[in-house]
Amino acid sequence: MTSSVQATPDPQPGLVARLSAEALGSMFVVVVAVGVGIFSNPGAAPLPLALATGLAVTAAMLAFGYVSGGHFNPVITLGNLIAGRIRAVAALGYLAAQIIGSVIGAALIYFVVSTVPVLKDARAAFDVVAPGFGEHAAAQTQLAGVLLVEVLGAALIVAVFLGATAGRRAVPAMAPFAVGLSMAVLLQLGQVLGNLPFNPARATAQAFFSSSWAMEGLWLFWVAPLMGAALAGLAFRGFQGLSAPAVTEDFQGGSDGINDSFDANDEPVEDAEVRGTEVKETAVKPGIASPRAVPAAPVNDDARDFFDGKKGK
Repeated sequence: MTSSVQATPDPQPGLVARLSAEALGSMFVVVVAVGVGIFSNPGAAPLPLALATGLAVTAAMLAFGYVSGGHFNPVITLGNLIAGRIRAVAALGYLAAQIIGSVIGAALIYFVVSTVPVLKDARAAFDVVAPGFGEHAAAQTQLAGVLLVEVLGAALIVAVFLGATAGRRAVPAMAPFAVGLSMAVLLQLGQVLGNLPFNPARATAQAFFSSSWAMEGLWLFWVAPLMGAALAGLAFRGFQGLSAPAVTEDFQGGSDGINDSFDANDEPVEDAEVRGTEVKETAVKPGIASPRAVPAAPVNDDARDFFDGKKGK
């Protein structure tokens, strides 16, 4: 017995759930990055902080990426926006959630620092990890050098994210490891030059609890990484246009325009399934799991008619 059913994609998480995931993931990343930075010596030994932050990014993407796509960084959101994989309204919501989550994470560490007797001034402790340039950078890196490294680092992070999650041949489960390792490697360089975070939301959260000079120079840590993200997004969109198969169809997302890059249920499927063509329901015995529905053969399929007993009678 056969019947026609419509194969519809699994429902995606709502916008509130996605924004909550972005805020929570951003908070986790900032708690680890700022906490490890303050209670270690990132200037002399940048590896622990760089590795801890990269692992935090990986863990956050693995834990919450299936809900929101796992951005946790305004540069990744902007890159996805320019690449055509998220809508402007959703991108603004992501940006707000990332800033809120980052500030909450920094506030939690500020409270912890204020309870440590040997740290007399919590703001001075935050100055150690606040991004800066010139006299406020560990290597006294000048503005031009910091700008160049931030642009380059943000562009590479966005390129890795987009490349690891694009197309039918991508392995989304490996994207968190690719992005986390890239972040760890770049932070190894950024910490030496001036605590460069390659993350405007994190830079804002740290500057909020640091001395006034950190807030005065915060503009650079928004302009430079967003420039890099825009370049990477434009490059990806250009590669997309040169590719034979259109990649954008693989990342349509839900009605709000947000892409779930790490949701296994949102992997590209055949057009016949997505567009709700007729499929055959397979009869099964009680207690046995039903196999996945398969597209029905065309009505004029002679071979199918033969095996159904409709031919030769």
